[in-house]
Amino acid sequence: MENFAAPARPIVDRMTAAAAADPTRAVAFQGAPGANSHVAAVEAFPNGLPLPCFDFADAIDAVREGRADCAIIPIENSLHGRVADMHFLLPESGLVITGEHFLGIKHALMGLGSRDEVRQAMSHPQALGQCRHWLREHNITPINYPDTAGAAAMVAEQGDPAVAALAPPGAAAIYGLNLLANGIADAEHNMTRFVVLARVGHAAPENPIGENAPYMTTLMFEVKNIPAALYKAMGGFATNGVNMTKLESYQRGGTFAATEFFADVEGKPGDPGLDRALEELRFQTKWLRLLGTYRQARKRG
Repeated sequence: MENFAAPARPIVDRMTAAAAADPTRAVAFQGAPGANSHVAAVEAFPNGLPLPCFDFADAIDAVREGRADCAIIPIENSLHGRVADMHFLLPESGLVITGEHFLGIKHALMGLGSRDEVRQAMSHPQALGQCRHWLREHNITPINYPDTAGAAAMVAEQGDPAVAALAPPGAAAIYGLNLLANGIADAEHNMTRFVVLARVGHAAPENPIGENAPYMTTLMFEVKNIPAALYKAMGGFATNGVNMTKLESYQRGGTFAATEFFADVEGKPGDPGLDRALEELRFQTKWLRLLGTYRQARKRG
């Protein structure tokens, strides 16, 4: 709690108390009230009780400890790629992905004075990256902060008109800031994909495109350190007609010895083609971990 800027704390207190009174409706999200994750929580769970958490690990812990029914976490953005740390936190969380949600992102510049006074903009690195051309054009220096709406609260607390925040437009009214510029992302097609994390056995959230939407399965694996390791690992998906919509590599531990992969494939365990593909993948890799199977919230392709 003490990590939130002072203007956000009374709001966080009220939201936390409401969630504690009915944890079966609580939806944990990372950030201060007014953040994009807060907006996503309200959209995905209109009857839920959004629970603000300072960082991703706190949101995951809230679910693991039963203080929240589920968490909604950003995993990738159409402009700036994957959200840092999530590929490391997800497999260690002990939670499963039960759904997904897509949110169109709108960034606004907000502060205490006029736009001409602004010399620095504070926000989450993802937001700063999505607006980097606009910031450079207006000679505004980016400053990293863990959260978009939290940056707005910090700007309100600091009281310096030279420092503004990049946050969702609604955060300006929450923290008493002037809306200085709106819609400043470098591209209009700015979309963030969120995943819903819950304990094993949790019911899936309502799907926006219906219960007949195709399934998606998210998984992680580590290839063997041998020639053509990835080619061999992917062969089962090709020969069994399984569509892979996402494949992303990363390394952990600083060894540079082997690569881990995060992937989304269409289908669910029990589908003959996917089962055969996963069996082949297990044979060709060091380890395989299924992170969740859920209905697609947005058709791919």
